[in-house]
Amino acid sequence: MNPTPGKTNDSLSDSNSEDARQQIQKKKKSSTQLPQPGTTQGSCAFDSAMITLVPITDAAHVVHGPSGCAASIWGSHSSLSSGSMLYKIRFSSDIDENNIIFGGAKKLYKGILELQRRYKPAAVFVYSTCITALIGDDIEGVCKDATEKTGIPTIPVHCPGFIGNQNLGNRVAGEAMLSHVIGTSEPDTTTPYDINLIGEYNIAGAIWNVLPLLEKLGIRVLAKITGDAIYKEVCYAHRAKLNVLLSSKALINVAKGMEKKYGILYIEESIYDIESINQCLRNIAAKLGGSDLQERTEKLIVEETAAINEKLALYITRLQGKRIILSIGSFKSWLIIFAANKLGMEVLAILTKNNTEEDKIRVKSLLGQDGIILEQNSSEEILQIINENKADMLIADKRYQDTSLTARIPFLDINQERNHPYAGYIGILEVVRELYAAFYNPVWEQVYQPAPWSEEEI
Repeated sequence: MNPTPGKTNDSLSDSNSEDARQQIQKKKKSSTQLPQPGTTQGSCAFDSAMITLVPITDAAHVVHGPSGCAASIWGSHSSLSSGSMLYKIRFSSDIDENNIIFGGAKKLYKGILELQRRYKPAAVFVYSTCITALIGDDIEGVCKDATEKTGIPTIPVHCPGFIGNQNLGNRVAGEAMLSHVIGTSEPDTTTPYDINLIGEYNIAGAIWNVLPLLEKLGIRVLAKITGDAIYKEVCYAHRAKLNVLLSSKALINVAKGMEKKYGILYIEESIYDIESINQCLRNIAAKLGGSDLQERTEKLIVEETAAINEKLALYITRLQGKRIILSIGSFKSWLIIFAANKLGMEVLAILTKNNTEEDKIRVKSLLGQDGIILEQNSSEEILQIINENKADMLIADKRYQDTSLTARIPFLDINQERNHPYAGYIGILEVVRELYAAFYNPVWEQVYQPAPWSEEEI
């Protein structure tokens, strides 16, 4: 069904309440405010809906719209698969001016039948775009006809980019799974220790750092929603005993919907620093019950924590006391704060553009009274902070690389297209290795030296 205003409001209310208040405040700003280049990048509801569902690896994902929409998100998020690679193929109805005038539903239907004949997908997800939503193509009817014709589930996802930001896109994708996928199949067997992992997309294989820990405890991940998932496991996710929500901003509506419909409790956890993964394992064991499981969990935590601390000892001696400036824009930057604290590094200042008030309160508690919070993020301000506080490193996205070169300090790019998994105990070691490699890159020995023409003048 198409998202109604009521459902849209419900989806927004599931997100951080401060986000909703900020959106209201933005609407009250003067209409003369000039747009900022790049401010809409990555915040399209269509993009985030696809990012949520594309990790279902054995399904075909069809963009009903211009081919440019299909190209906008593929390859920008490195969600990995341990099986099928069908999700990596781009499918688009590639509508043109003629389809805009006369409708593109017939072209979409023929395209779905052809890809089902060629690729035999487990399911097909069809995504509406701004243009096809505006011209009124009935993708729900097309999906119903295609399902009846082929017997392969074909699921409509009503996610035109203009309906809202990326948080709303995540929730639209979640509603599509609740309405058309979850609860449509039964698993071969169940156990008392079946859980679902919700909100993790296996970027760079992050979830693979966590699954072995759960296996050691005898806990089975019945469904991964949606990182490295297959369609069938999402269908029988309703038979799990517990939902572990790893990103409340993304798919909390799925966890709440499954609790309401199937009575499955959910807990909100993180797997991106040592203390968080310890707490996550403890909470899972406590919710599933059984003193034996909790004892084994504590034993595993002691073993894994001791092993990771031993590996971090060498890096602590080389990085302790270093002073960094950090941009907060994703979970990775929060992880770097925890890693810096673990290594004895000092976070001088944090750039907080587009963060919620809740995030800013959290930042203040981590920085302390002397910490500096910048909201404008101008290069001039950052340079001033670097010079006045003798910062040793700048950690931000690549647009600030020139700032670090001007200041002649090491720079670490923390973009979303990462290639290293940061989850679990192994993940924190990966973060520390990147910090170490950035600090001690031999290029900085050259950068610190005066230019040859400067020496000649002397």
